[in-house]
Amino acid sequence: MVSRFANRVAIVTGGVSGIGAGIAARLTAEGARVSLWDRDAAALANAEAPHQAAVDVTDATAVQRAAADTADALGRIDILVACAGITGPNAPVWDYPIAEWKRVIDVNLNGVFYCNRAVVPHMLRNDYGRIVNIASIAGKEGNPNAAAYSASKAGVIGFTKSLGKELAKTNVRVNCVTPAAVRTPLFAQMTQEHIDFMLSKIPVGRFGEIDEIASLVCWLASEECSFSTGGVFDISGGRATY
Repeated sequence: MVSRFANRVAIVTGGVSGIGAGIAARLTAEGARVSLWDRDAAALANAEAPHQAAVDVTDATAVQRAAADTADALGRIDILVACAGITGPNAPVWDYPIAEWKRVIDVNLNGVFYCNRAVVPHMLRNDYGRIVNIASIAGKEGNPNAAAYSASKAGVIGFTKSLGKELAKTNVRVNCVTPAAVRTPLFAQMTQEHIDFMLSKIPVGRFGEIDEIASLVCWLASEECSFSTGGVFDISGGRATY
């Protein structure tokens, strides 16, 4: 049986831990050659992948260079999963540190823009591509005391819809997923009160599992996802209300 991602090259940003690592492992298991992009150079050194790039997604020049290096090393770019992100502190808007607001927007929204922008020309040259941006249910509903995170993920949703329409006449598909909370190392950035709040909003009564997110992402990254573009796919344990 031919693997679903045989002969495909995938980039996963934030690929050395959490959801990114789970997605990278699933893509690899199904035949893809994966390039891990992460700013944690030490973690990259211990990761096994055909290609790695120590890159800060907030640096547009570094992202552009990493895309070119990946294409040179692996021959093409077929898939991008833009997973790198941070939560930022928990605080009401009137107390939210301006520097932290800018940092969250820079990583979560600008970083997605830079990565998408860098890979699209490679995909257009090969007349094939699948982009999956990792947003959040917070981007649809807004989490109190997490305005920067919620706003950044809402931006990812709007950006994905725009790019999906721009590329709709090509064979490049662009979608995003909006998970409810998944227990990952990002929880260390949150207060326990905020973690408890997120759990209370999930009707199934538990956090999502990394494998569950990876399963949906890998369908969106596959050739089977041929008619969906500019889409927003909830995986929220029933939390999504629209």
